[in-house]
Amino acid sequence: MRIRTATERDIDFIKSRDHHLKEHLIAPKIRGNEIFLFQDEHDESIGWMRFSYFWDNTPFMNMIWFDEPYRNQGLGKQAVDFWENRMKEQGFERVMTSTQADEEAQHFYRKLGYKDAGCLLLDDQAMEIIFTKKLI
Repeated sequence: MRIRTATERDIDFIKSRDHHLKEHLIAPKIRGNEIFLFQDEHDESIGWMRFSYFWDNTPFMNMIWFDEPYRNQGLGKQAVDFWENRMKEQGFERVMTSTQADEEAQHFYRKLGYKDAGCLLLDDQAMEIIFTKKLI
């Protein structure tokens, strides 16, 4: 798998797949280098990751996604390792992410060394579990 920073020419791909991100926020996140694309051996996009900063100072992975045929092959771990290394290179000592309690991703993050750090309850959704990880 190849991982690269998204560019303006990736806007249509992101817009068509990431339904959690408002369209007008895609370009600013790309300019801020906050979206990565995952590509297969034919340079076809197979997924993406985007992040932001919690409290404006702690990297927070908002979304990681792989198309169905590419799941459960270790690519998610590879992508998270890539992101964590990038954040560490930039001097960050801790990263964060979250997932809903009714999603399997919570087990994935714990397996990668993320620790439960709290939760958020919204009126119409399952509990959101917040995770943190110290970068060593």
